[in-house]
Amino acid sequence: MSLQRLPSPALRPFVAQLWASEDPGEARCATPWREHALPSGAMHLVIRLSDHPLRIADAGSGDRAQTVAPSLVGGMRSRFYLRELLAPSCSVGAVLRPGAAECLFGGVTADELAERHTPLDALWGAEAHRLRERLLALRSPQDRLTLFEAALAARLPRVQGLHPAVAGALAQFRGGASVAAAVKDSGFSHRRFLQLFRQGVGLAPKTYLRVLRFQRVLPVLRSDPALSLAALAADLGYSDQSHFNREFLAFSGVTPLAYRQRMGTDIHHLPMGGG
Repeated sequence: MSLQRLPSPALRPFVAQLWASEDPGEARCATPWREHALPSGAMHLVIRLSDHPLRIADAGSGDRAQTVAPSLVGGMRSRFYLRELLAPSCSVGAVLRPGAAECLFGGVTADELAERHTPLDALWGAEAHRLRERLLALRSPQDRLTLFEAALAARLPRVQGLHPAVAGALAQFRGGASVAAAVKDSGFSHRRFLQLFRQGVGLAPKTYLRVLRFQRVLPVLRSDPALSLAALAADLGYSDQSHFNREFLAFSGVTPLAYRQRMGTDIHHLPMGGG
């Protein structure tokens, strides 16, 4: 169980959602729980309060999972990664909006954090450890969330925001505009626009749009098991079902059919066995 809510108004340009999970106690998995974490189109900041390790393997790494730091930033992803847990986890976290990285992490851009997990102490220094210790001293998710939110708000610069060209492009993309149209309207060269977009969002524009299309696929795939995959591919702009299957496999590590067969309660976490 977890508590989820919107941040305070001051944080909302940078943080889409805050959450804190309940302490699971001494529960453990009979075997390691493994799942594919799918691209969500967002960056995540997580402070894990459990002592048992979390192991992660990137797509294509041959499942060579590595233990990650208890406090970390999960950068924007264009492919799935493998998560492996020995027990249910207790944590506090935030879903970050494009443009948040430079504000919260001392000028580090989103593309520097993309496609990987970065220990929070590499960005915040000793403050990352101190914040985790203060969170561990609190018992309720509500109190932990209040402290965590205050720590994020304290790191905001007085004046900061997403580059206007990138903000404009994101708005255009929501309306179905192409990358070429966004570049033209930005007034920048194609190369400079790509640089600004990657720094603010973490991915190149075309890759970001592919992730957004993948995001539109998931709820439809989950809601109607009888829906034809060919019809879904056509409705969401894939050239054909083969194109759809290749894209889905690249992002999730499984076919659309396998996703339907394996899907659990969380849209972005795909059970792969164990537990």
